[in-house]
Amino acid sequence: MTDSIYDSSKFKRKALQVSVAQSMISQYINAGDIETVRLQESHGRTLAQEISAPHPYPHFRRSGMDGYAIRSADTDGCNSDQPIWLEVIDEIPCGKVSDKIIISGTASRIMTGAQVPEGADAVVMFEMTEVREEKGKSIVGLKRSIEVGKNITPIGLELQAGELILSPGIKISAGEISVLATFGIHHVAVYRRPRVAIFSTGSELLSVEEPLQPGKIRNSNTWMLASQVIEAGGEPVILDAIMDDLSLAREKVEYALNQYDMVVTSGGVSVGDYDIMGDLVRGDSVEMLYNKVAMRPGSVTTAAVKEGKLLFALSGNPGACFVGCELFVRPSIRGMMGDQNPYLPEWSGTLGADYPKINSFTRYVRAKVEIRDGVIYAIPKGVDESGVMITIKDSDCLIVVPPAQEGLKSGAKVRMLMLK
Repeated sequence: MTDSIYDSSKFKRKALQVSVAQSMISQYINAGDIETVRLQESHGRTLAQEISAPHPYPHFRRSGMDGYAIRSADTDGCNSDQPIWLEVIDEIPCGKVSDKIIISGTASRIMTGAQVPEGADAVVMFEMTEVREEKGKSIVGLKRSIEVGKNITPIGLELQAGELILSPGIKISAGEISVLATFGIHHVAVYRRPRVAIFSTGSELLSVEEPLQPGKIRNSNTWMLASQVIEAGGEPVILDAIMDDLSLAREKVEYALNQYDMVVTSGGVSVGDYDIMGDLVRGDSVEMLYNKVAMRPGSVTTAAVKEGKLLFALSGNPGACFVGCELFVRPSIRGMMGDQNPYLPEWSGTLGADYPKINSFTRYVRAKVEIRDGVIYAIPKGVDESGVMITIKDSDCLIVVPPAQEGLKSGAKVRMLMLK
């Protein structure tokens, strides 16, 4: 579908495709400053350095189980009728390096993870042996031949010295921390978290602490956006809601753009008489990039820039606000931290229920992933209107429904943008 045009009497809006809008934003995204943090503080941060293995892993031959370290050649031809008996010359727990060399006719008791002694080329598991005392010596019997390398993890099996382990732009979690700790990397270079100013507009908004009042609603979008910013890796800064006052909004937006790395607002971008953000982005204080996107929900999603800093003015409707943040704010934050794949990961799946709506714009439908008999299904989560809030918590993906003259039937193949 080519870019479509939508003109309102007030804003003369041109609707861009989502990919075009994302591309426009990307021109203003650059990786930010780098700081060094302790390993224990790095969880959830974004790596800003390339990590290569300083040594092979494992760096010594390691026993894969409790048993006996032996020379495999000693077991050639042995069986239950002709067992072999080896003298046990040492016991090797984890952390001990044996000074006894395994020669023909000898074995060492060894524990899982311990360093295999010199001369041994296999470990036989404890359950396959018979132990007895003979002339004051401990001897171990084997009744089957053992191949070379059995139950021994060789040096460098997982990683060789100098091999690339981690690349910049990845989000650090348990697996990455395990790797860093394994190689003794106790300080990590990470991207500084972008500071994202968030506020909502509208005289109808109450704080979350206030009791309900007639005609008013609590300001939930600000807190939802703050959570989304954290999940993307940013640092949210929650500012007071703005009443429907254009001069006040302009003052607060300009202040926020001066103080923070990005500004995200909720509400005030439709075509009503009190939709101040729509007016603000058309003024001289910022350069508007776009003020309409060919998407549902959230077609009024708006973006502007001032001195290289982005302002996102999202819909006040919670569903539209959520989707706009995931499609535009999230990748901007990820890009500011060097992520080479900042957009939501895309899967292919099967529609798990009819979706009868006819769409003039691409629709992003909140849905839940289910796996049935190895097949991935996306189940639309009830009403997905832009003003509906409750289904956000029940969704872990967005079904991408392209413009069509008829709805989709259950079983149709669909694209899915993964949220979690």
